[in-house]
Amino acid sequence: MSFKSGIVRVAVVQAGSVIMDKAGTMEKLEKLTHEASEQGAKIILFPEAFIPCYPRGLSFGTVVGSRSPEGRKDWARYYENSIDVPGPDTDLLGELAERNETYLFIGVMERAGGTIYCTLLYFGPDGSLLAKHRKLKPTGSERLIWGEGDGSTLSAIETPYGVTSGLICWENYMPLARAAIYKKNPSIYLAPTADHREGWQCSMRHVALEARCFVLSCNQFVTKDMYPPDLACFSELEKQPEIMSRGGSTIVDPFGNYVAGPVWDREDILIADLDLGAVIEAHYDFDVTGHYARPDVFTLLVDENRVAE
Repeated sequence: MSFKSGIVRVAVVQAGSVIMDKAGTMEKLEKLTHEASEQGAKIILFPEAFIPCYPRGLSFGTVVGSRSPEGRKDWARYYENSIDVPGPDTDLLGELAERNETYLFIGVMERAGGTIYCTLLYFGPDGSLLAKHRKLKPTGSERLIWGEGDGSTLSAIETPYGVTSGLICWENYMPLARAAIYKKNPSIYLAPTADHREGWQCSMRHVALEARCFVLSCNQFVTKDMYPPDLACFSELEKQPEIMSRGGSTIVDPFGNYVAGPVWDREDILIADLDLGAVIEAHYDFDVTGHYARPDVFTLLVDENRVAE
């Protein structure tokens, strides 16, 4: 599959969810999507777990060996504000993408049966749900509240701007997962995240250099006062800092240079015009799945079959 040339305007939306409130978050997402579209963005990325939230700081009443009744109530609230894929909420998101004539990529909490998955949704400018990716390996305490995805959602979509694909948060620290995505030859690599550490910036620049593509990294800006005080385990937040996620959203070019960001300590929309010719130029001396590969030495086997739910 060949790479595309030309210019595309992209937007990375650094914003906080209306926490534990699907309807409120959908309303905020609609407003921010329109703002980005009004600035000419044809690709818009929202953070990991934007609908209904990344529940930073909450334990859901869990310690090794037991779960509290209050924690179960908070998890049930989280489940009730997650979305079905496909379903009425994805229909609304598709309509939003179509109305704004943009590719819209959104981190959501997807419920299926009795499990919640951390999922990235891909919508086209015609309103169609093009693909989804479920996070393969929830990190740390995320494993208590989210299920694991499988290889069937290692998604990549073809657009007029080349292939778009990516991974969620610390999946980007999984070398073999990255290699599986690189094999799809992305021009634009999506990395929605909840990581606001300085070290994450190093990783994003490395991924851009390794894949020789543009990387869009998107995080939330979250303060403690955004949390609803009627959470059953609200008291757990007392020890949290006032700024709970600093953000750090960024756009990086195929040579590892910042195009926009990183932006810290506020909500913002990063806008950038990407010269896709840079992807072609960067492959001149390094193509990780082509002339710089050694398939006679290294073999990667990826199981992209769906695991029955």
